[in-house]
Amino acid sequence: MGRGKIVIRRIENSTSRQVTFSKRRNGLLKKAKELSILCDAEVGVIIFSSTGKLYDFGSTSMKSVIERYKKSREDHHQLINPSSEVKFWQREAATLRQQLQSLQENHRRMMGEGLSSLTTKDLGKLESQLEVSLHAARMKKDQLLIDEIQELNREGNYIYQENVELQKKVNLIRQENMELYKKVHGRMGKKAAVPTNGCDIGEDPHVPIHLQLCQPTSTKP
Repeated sequence: MGRGKIVIRRIENSTSRQVTFSKRRNGLLKKAKELSILCDAEVGVIIFSSTGKLYDFGSTSMKSVIERYKKSREDHHQLINPSSEVKFWQREAATLRQQLQSLQENHRRMMGEGLSSLTTKDLGKLESQLEVSLHAARMKKDQLLIDEIQELNREGNYIYQENVELQKKVNLIRQENMELYKKVHGRMGKKAAVPTNGCDIGEDPHVPIHLQLCQPTSTKP
């Protein structure tokens, strides 16, 4: 003879009710564990007894299961209720408008406008902010000036070194011209003298140099 169908209703006898609770609780937790292992499912079970005692099982951790459950519920709620997403973006837009209004108001106050509604304390705060901003602007300006001066000094040193090298080359050319002049006039048997007909070689290093070979003067026998 088969087992009769059990009517699902509250058990009035407290002892029988407690025994049934213990048996079915253990069976439910066991089935939850088996389900997580056999099907590789993330399972979480939470049970509160009639006396308020907690019994739970989590295949990973109960915190992870609950967080995943909450996220899934929120996503599902947005899918079935598109108006919630619209409300979210409306709140975001309202927040951005408030931030923009606050920034515009602060900017006007920084420019010295709309100060009539400010208290003494507010004006003091505004003054402190302006002093900090002014100090930062001056520091930045001073740093830029220092950088420009350093760059000009580097360029000046570079130009100075170039002038030194050019002066060395000028002196070398003067020396070569003098030696060439002496050789040319020495072969002619004349005294080497500083010519005045375009071949003048002065001692002043700042005088411009004009290189020109002089035609030897023919002598009659």
